[in-house]
Amino acid sequence: MKNFLRSSLALLFVLTLILTPIKGQALENFTSKDLQYSKSCCDLRMLQRRLWIDHVSWTRNTIVSDLSSLEDKGLVLERLLKNQDDIGNSIKSYYGEEAGNKLALLLRDHINLAVQVTDAAKNGNKEDLKKYNKLWYENADSIAKFLSSANPNYSYDTLKDMLYNHLQFVTDQVVARLNKDWNADIQAYDKGEDHMIMFADIITDGIIKQFPQKFK
Repeated sequence: MKNFLRSSLALLFVLTLILTPIKGQALENFTSKDLQYSKSCCDLRMLQRRLWIDHVSWTRNTIVSDLSSLEDKGLVLERLLKNQDDIGNSIKSYYGEEAGNKLALLLRDHINLAVQVTDAAKNGNKEDLKKYNKLWYENADSIAKFLSSANPNYSYDTLKDMLYNHLQFVTDQVVARLNKDWNADIQAYDKGEDHMIMFADIITDGIIKQFPQKFK
């Protein structure tokens, strides 16, 4: 019995010696890889994702309230417009007060035009639908131009395409709800949310690349 205990203890000691450097090496590898993403990088990524997810979710709530003529339409729209201010505020530490306010203003125009498009579709007003839809896409061009001029790491064409796709996903939701195609509505929202997370990551990656000293 004593010999068995001695053997077991010896084996445990040997295993400890063998496994300790392996564990240390594994931890070192994980840590060195993980350090590529500092806390400030992760904080910015999470913030941008949260803001742009809020953008699509409160846009959806506004569509639902508007098309159904719900009493909360005004409050929901007010919350959505606040989100645009929040997005503008999120870039002020990098681009300044004026730039943040400019982005917020462009995004507020984006929302107000979306409401005009939704109302025109709801009322079957083809002239207004054509008019406001054109202005909506021109506003997307302005947003892409503003961002790409502020950061050379952003491609104007890429941002424009991303924003155009966002408008299409919003339009798909409006059309689906008007047609009472609930499955298509849900699918359009899910695709739009995934798409906006990718857009948020583009914004984050561009900022980190432009201001690496802020993310060490």
